[in-house]
Amino acid sequence: MSQISIFDEEKDNSRPLAARMRPRNLDEFVGQQHLVGEGRVLRNIIERDNISSMIFWGPPGVGKTTLAQIIAAKTDAQFITFSAVTSGIKDIKTVMQQAERMKVVGARTIVFVDEIHRFNKAQQDAFLPFVEKGSIILIGATTENPSFEVNGALLSRCKVFVLHQLTSEDIEQLIRNAIRDPRGFGEQDVRISDDVITALAGFANGDARTALSTLEMMVLNAEHIPSNTESDDAAAESTVTEGGREIINITTEDFEQCTSRKSLLYDKQGEEHYNLISALHKSMRNSDADAAVYWLARMLEAGEDPIYIARRVTRFAAEDVGLADPRALELSVAAFQACHLIGMPECSVHLSEAVIYNALAPKSNAMEIAYIEASRDAREQLAEPVPMQIRNAPTKLMKELDYGKGYIYAHDTEDKIADMECLPDSLRGKEYYHPTEQGFELRFKERYEAIKKWRAEQKKKKK
Repeated sequence: MSQISIFDEEKDNSRPLAARMRPRNLDEFVGQQHLVGEGRVLRNIIERDNISSMIFWGPPGVGKTTLAQIIAAKTDAQFITFSAVTSGIKDIKTVMQQAERMKVVGARTIVFVDEIHRFNKAQQDAFLPFVEKGSIILIGATTENPSFEVNGALLSRCKVFVLHQLTSEDIEQLIRNAIRDPRGFGEQDVRISDDVITALAGFANGDARTALSTLEMMVLNAEHIPSNTESDDAAAESTVTEGGREIINITTEDFEQCTSRKSLLYDKQGEEHYNLISALHKSMRNSDADAAVYWLARMLEAGEDPIYIARRVTRFAAEDVGLADPRALELSVAAFQACHLIGMPECSVHLSEAVIYNALAPKSNAMEIAYIEASRDAREQLAEPVPMQIRNAPTKLMKELDYGKGYIYAHDTEDKIADMECLPDSLRGKEYYHPTEQGFELRFKERYEAIKKWRAEQKKKKK
């Protein structure tokens, strides 16, 4: 437990880079624009010092503690921090008594609890009466879902703000800021290529602390070159700067050594990006599970966004597997959700499961062909009106105009199929779906053929 005192030693280079570069105000804060962008609710609350009890929920390294410290610097209230790892009920009661005394003289007390999910029920309950009475304003930070980890009574008195994983662009901005800012390496001549910055941002996987800690390690381990002996190789790897300072030249090899991984660099908007996703897609289409999982690994290890890969795998499940194995789509969507919820590196196994399943699944593109043919007719044919029998008739006037006349409710028929035309007149009898006999689609083909036969028999009876 301590009262927050921040920015007192912002030029103390003995502190970790992540601590030195912690934003001092909302203008320096990177990411979470849905909360702290101009006119957004959290920004307004902080700038007006109109703080109420709240919980910051998000993955590590996205700014939860930083926002609390910005509030501490902005507010007129007494600001006290707790660590759920080291503080007990006795500490909580001591602070609550202090807050009660402060309230009597009209002063506010804000209590920040880092990792609030680590407090047990008894510890969380100790805050509840003081939050209810308004003796304290509680701000909690958690990486776990507060619905499960925070007592319901306490949670109901707090506004939950969800912080998102930082994007690669956010991380790259933080890295560049650290290189330029005097609190970081701005007083040194650090040279690092755009490719290495991109690779470092991918490695950090949305965690600002990881990115800055790794950058600091890279600077410490990089070659330090006197400015008057700069080599051609150093110039090629660097962004040219002026001045007589010692040059710190960070290379791809420095990145690989400090992250214990090979740097598979490629431009996410360039040719290699599309080459790799094409290789993944075509390997799955060719039922080559080994090649598919290799190209998946190539993309992920190079820092590709797992959400992008998951979207493409989900598309593949419908486009290339389709009704030959309907479960492929279910599993692919589940992998997409897993990527969204937990990110890298954990979601690599979910993507692997989806990629291997799709590669080994029977293949059918019959649904895609059906849509392509139908869309061609939709674009090129006369846009005929919807047949009267399948129009909706919610008003009396529409019923009088024969909307819905002749409609047959399929569930009321013996065969659960209505002898009723649903296509426009010019397209009567048109077939778009041509099922294959691959996997489960054989069952759909049998059903499809049975329905066609039934309709043909009904036409004969009418004649």
